[in-house]
Amino acid sequence: MSSSDQGRESGEGSSSRSASASADQYQQQQQQQQQQQPAQLSRYESQKRRDWNTFGQYLRNQRPPVALPQCSYNHVLDFLRYLDQFGKTKVHIQGCVFFGQPDPAGPCTCPLRQAWGSLDALIGRLRAAYEENGGLPETNPFASGAIRVYLREVRDSQAKARGIPYKKKKKKRNQMKGAINEGTSSSFQM
Repeated sequence: MSSSDQGRESGEGSSSRSASASADQYQQQQQQQQQQQPAQLSRYESQKRRDWNTFGQYLRNQRPPVALPQCSYNHVLDFLRYLDQFGKTKVHIQGCVFFGQPDPAGPCTCPLRQAWGSLDALIGRLRAAYEENGGLPETNPFASGAIRVYLREVRDSQAKARGIPYKKKKKKRNQMKGAINEGTSSSFQM
C-alpha cells in the first residue's frame, strides 16, 4: 500500500469519525435545548401554577408573612374574600330592587364579587397544587370542610341574589345496564 493510499484511508476514516462526532454534538445540543425549554403546559397546568404562585405571594404579603406549612383554612378563606375585590359578577344585596331578578332592568350599586364557579375551580386547582408541592392530603387546607361550607354559602347566596336557584344535575342512570337487568329479570319470571 502506498503512502497516498494510507493517507486516503486515514482521511476517509477521520472524515467519517468527524461526521459521527458532529452528529453526536448535534444530538447533545438538541437534548440541551429540550431540557432548557420546559414542555408546553396545558391550560389547566398553567392556570394551576399561576394560582399557586398568587396564593404564595398572598401568604408572603401577610403581616407577619405566613409560611406554607403554617397555612390553615382560615388563610384560604381570607384569600377567597380578598379575591372578591377583583370579581366581575354582580351580586345584588338584600335591599336592592333587583334582588332575586335574573335579568335586572338597570344598573345598581351592588358589589362585584368572584363567581361561585370560579372560586370552586380555583379551590380545586389549589388543592391539587398543594399536594403536588409536597403537602400531605391530611393537612391540605384547601380540602377543609370549612372551605366546602363557604363555597356552598357563596353558591346559594349568589343563586338567591340572581333569582336563579342552583339545581344539582342528576346523574343519568346507565340505560343499557337497566335494559339488561330488565331483560334478565323478565326471563326469570317465566
